[in-house]
Amino acid sequence: MKKLLLTTAAIALLATSAQAETVKLGVLFGFTGPLESITPLMAQGAEMAIKEVNDSGALLDGASVEAIRGDSTCIDASAATATATRLVTSDGVAGIVGADCSGVTGAVLQGVARPNGVVMISPSATSPALSTAEDDGLFFRTAPSDARQSVIMAEELMARGIKSVALTYTNNDYGKGLAESFVAAYKEVGGEVTANVPHEDGKADYSAEVGTLASAGGEMLVVAGYVDQGGKGIIQAALDAGAFDKFYLPDGMYGDSLLEAIGADMNGSFGDIGGSDSDGSKKLVEMAKAAGFDGTSSYVPESYDAAALIMLAIQAAKSTKGADYKDKVMEVANEPGEKIYPGELAKGLKLLAEGKEVDYEGGSSVRLIGAGDGAGSYRIYSIKDGKRVTDYYK
Repeated sequence: MKKLLLTTAAIALLATSAQAETVKLGVLFGFTGPLESITPLMAQGAEMAIKEVNDSGALLDGASVEAIRGDSTCIDASAATATATRLVTSDGVAGIVGADCSGVTGAVLQGVARPNGVVMISPSATSPALSTAEDDGLFFRTAPSDARQSVIMAEELMARGIKSVALTYTNNDYGKGLAESFVAAYKEVGGEVTANVPHEDGKADYSAEVGTLASAGGEMLVVAGYVDQGGKGIIQAALDAGAFDKFYLPDGMYGDSLLEAIGADMNGSFGDIGGSDSDGSKKLVEMAKAAGFDGTSSYVPESYDAAALIMLAIQAAKSTKGADYKDKVMEVANEPGEKIYPGELAKGLKLLAEGKEVDYEGGSSVRLIGAGDGAGSYRIYSIKDGKRVTDYYK
């Protein structure tokens, strides 16, 4: 009888194991391209949330989650769409964390996610145009729109007594959207944009752009570009020519590679990046440090949160189908419900399994507004002695 009971238990265990589902999530970031120095850390943030859920065993009665990376290139819409198509049709992902840059995110949304009913949550695509894009309720972002960042930029410049700036932007959806919003916001508070000049990434020489910007004047240069591409090239050219010696650096210009390349010449510049000094943010930084990477890097908290939201929404819907869980994303991200922070995903999953509500705060103080944009907060920083120093949060 004892042997029979053991055999029955073993069969039941095997049956449970056989039924356990593997949920695949795409992690679609620009592992090559103008943000290649920061995207590996973003991916580690997303994968840290996935590991936490796997360790809990609490998703869908023991389902495991597999992260499948894909390269968006950040700037090549055709390549990003091809990669996303592979993630959806060949790999069978249930959702996509990404993409990262605005142009490729829009292309993947329209070319892959909508036709296939796949949920996307981007941690870093910030173009205002994405707020009104047709998305069939499938697209969300844990980062705020640049419509908000532009107001932050304008306020910071005026607060520091800077009333005229020259502006250059990377010539794509991200750069155009941020430039347009910033010009309007800065003018509204009394600032003057002396020149508004696009630049192309990948050039060896930016002297022509810098010449145009310098001739227009301005107390400093706002560089709405990419840290590993044209933005860095513009700054170096401006310094070499003695055209500008102080720069405002929006989110795309945040990265260690800029300081490593230019060093002390960046002293006195300042900028912003999405960030929070909340308890959740501090906890995420601690978790990342324990996992061996920098949790303060660009959009790491937002990447962790994007992955967490997908998994919590799947749990709430009890389904991995986008059509079933897309309407749960806003529910798990906002009130009412018990607040869930980094390191508490098991708790959130168990509450949802019990039919209870959660309010996911995460590492970036998540609150989704409108059609699914992050409400967002920002870390304002300055560069001193060749290092970034946090000034405050707003």
